[in-house]
Amino acid sequence: MTSLWNILLATTLSLLLPLHTLASPASDDQPSTGHSKGHTCVACVVVVSVIEQLAHVHNSTVEASMERLCSYLPEKLFLKTTCYLVIRMFGPDLIKLLSTDINADVVCHTLEFCKQDPGQPLCHLYPLPKEPWKFTLEKARQIVKKSPILKHSRSSSDICSLPFLAKICQRIKSTIQNSVPFKDVDSDKHSVFPTLRGYHWRGRDCNDSNRMAYPGRRPDNWDIHEDSNCNGIWGVDPKDGVPYEKKFCEGSQPRGIILLGDSAGAHFHISPEWITASQMSLKSFIDLPVALTNELDWPQLSGVTGFLDSISGIKENSVYLRLRKRNHCNHRDYQNISRNGGSSQNLEKFLETLSRNQLLDHPAIVIYAMIGNDVCNGKVDPVPEMTTPEKLYSSMMQTLKYLNSHLPNGSHVILYGLPDGTFLWDNLHNRYYPLGQLNKDVPYAHFSSFLNCLQV
Repeated sequence: MTSLWNILLATTLSLLLPLHTLASPASDDQPSTGHSKGHTCVACVVVVSVIEQLAHVHNSTVEASMERLCSYLPEKLFLKTTCYLVIRMFGPDLIKLLSTDINADVVCHTLEFCKQDPGQPLCHLYPLPKEPWKFTLEKARQIVKKSPILKHSRSSSDICSLPFLAKICQRIKSTIQNSVPFKDVDSDKHSVFPTLRGYHWRGRDCNDSNRMAYPGRRPDNWDIHEDSNCNGIWGVDPKDGVPYEKKFCEGSQPRGIILLGDSAGAHFHISPEWITASQMSLKSFIDLPVALTNELDWPQLSGVTGFLDSISGIKENSVYLRLRKRNHCNHRDYQNISRNGGSSQNLEKFLETLSRNQLLDHPAIVIYAMIGNDVCNGKVDPVPEMTTPEKLYSSMMQTLKYLNSHLPNGSHVILYGLPDGTFLWDNLHNRYYPLGQLNKDVPYAHFSSFLNCLQV
């Protein structure tokens, strides 16, 4: 039982760690504990809302809706098992609280997943109850006053402080913070594993035991004996004795595509079906394990480095696919160096993960696309924290100098500008967010205010 419990804890941890970085500027001026609490609150409110709405949609009890939600989850990453474990722990309290017609905000504050810090505003997703907030909260606390689970949660410490989880904590944190593959035997920044910053993010390694074999390098002796640049072309044509790499690629000017971006470049996406009770089914969560181990990003479908067919049904060709179609010698030569919360001010922290050797590799086209977080920074009052034009210029010049000293001759850098965010506001603010569609009570503007209040 102990080993199973350890596996479940480690699995849950591996799922939650990436979530703590979602949509959060990766800067040192914001303490991670505050963001951790904010995201825990969001997660609680969303899950409780879904449970409540599933009960309404299927005209069932809260207990049945919790069972239904867990039954939808896949077995991979122990998601289903972990879900059943969580409802076993918190289910009795949720049933008691939701049976009194209080909303998800009150439930999550009662169970202490959400907390109002002294001097800070009360963050809530749904309209406040008619009775005074303190009175409503105290009444809810009396309902679960003798809960052993609540008592335990008050005294529990950081899960990463547990000895048997310290190493996996550190490795996963390092993968997220440093934006390098979790599984990379030869340390060439390329992997044979798809997620956890693997080949969904940068070209697949064709020989993970040889750090001199990776996508984007110039062929070693025209790849007579092995594929040194992982483009699938190697060997010698027996008809004329000419190496295939030389025959097909010499003079074709191969070049890779590299994106330096934020969550937009990483293709951050939360499927509406995950949080819309009326649309949930067994099919809804098939891709959840992949999404969780990619920090809820989908770089394999992105507009710059995407290489898989879009799940939207819309025919899209990424920049990488266009380069590859034009010249198959560019096969696998892509790198998505993007991060949720990435900006001109923190790019230097993960810019070094770029894999390009000035002497050994082909030129590259680098797209610099820090398009939002220099303005949107997660603060309640974002204006004082916005990047000034002077800081933006200074940071971009430092980045360009770094690229100039690391990219092979013939490389190019394309700069994307900041988009006009009013387009999003004008088209979304009065539409209902998926959680608000059932009861017509949560428009996008309100959901954004909730996240803003929590500074996430």
